[in-house]
Amino acid sequence: MVYADLHMHSSHSEDSDAGMESMIESSIEKGLKCICFTEHMDMDFPQNEEGLSFEVDTDEYHSHYLECREKYAERIKILFGIEYGLQKHLTKRCSEYVNSYPFDMVIGSSHIVNGKDPYYSMYYEGRSEREAYLEYFESVLENVKLFDDFDIYGHLDYVVRYGPNKDKFYSYSVYSDILDEILINIIKKGKGIEINTGGLFCGRCSDTNPCPDIVKRYKELKGEIITVGADAHKPDAVGYAFDRAENILKEAGFEYYCIFENRRPEFIKLL
Repeated sequence: MVYADLHMHSSHSEDSDAGMESMIESSIEKGLKCICFTEHMDMDFPQNEEGLSFEVDTDEYHSHYLECREKYAERIKILFGIEYGLQKHLTKRCSEYVNSYPFDMVIGSSHIVNGKDPYYSMYYEGRSEREAYLEYFESVLENVKLFDDFDIYGHLDYVVRYGPNKDKFYSYSVYSDILDEILINIIKKGKGIEINTGGLFCGRCSDTNPCPDIVKRYKELKGEIITVGADAHKPDAVGYAFDRAENILKEAGFEYYCIFENRRPEFIKLL
């Protein structure tokens, strides 16, 4: 069983209305032993249809986190994390930011590709789905090479949640060359990946992000650091499909998953 959900958001993130307490209570009810809040910090996020801004008030977030950690100390371990939106011009700002707070874990994620958001249909207009997906993976590879101040790369094939056909025609084998290069660079840097079940919860994907074949390939390439997160933005999404995530881990050959404290991985044996 996986007892740690290391990717979740609360109302400190622009796209969630859930109070931290409600996310914690749901985690306890579901039998989790450890959670990590990873609120959004996407600097220079382009203008979007909803007018959303994804820059968390980190001081307010940290203060609320400390209150909750103390309040629930006897019931569940609560960690302090951030999901940082990587863009190639933000390397210095990313480093300055993540080293200014006592984060337990930093998820580096690709939400913006060359100034465009794959969440919106305009990202896919005028080209094939393959071309759009390939541009996303090229951006991920560039970010992996440029950035050092992250611990886990988030939802590695996130783009397939929003493509015209989602993951219907998508597979690791179609993009294996660039995906292998991404994974090799992540491993060389001593970073990890996550199994993210968020696409399953929202019904956008038929499997996790990244897909199981990428997790298997990561293990074949000697990748060791791997976390599990539901990318929950509401209480009922916490820990979603973790039984499936556990099966993916075991089928890939993993005997453990990781949690992070003080930016250091701890390996938890799967029972």
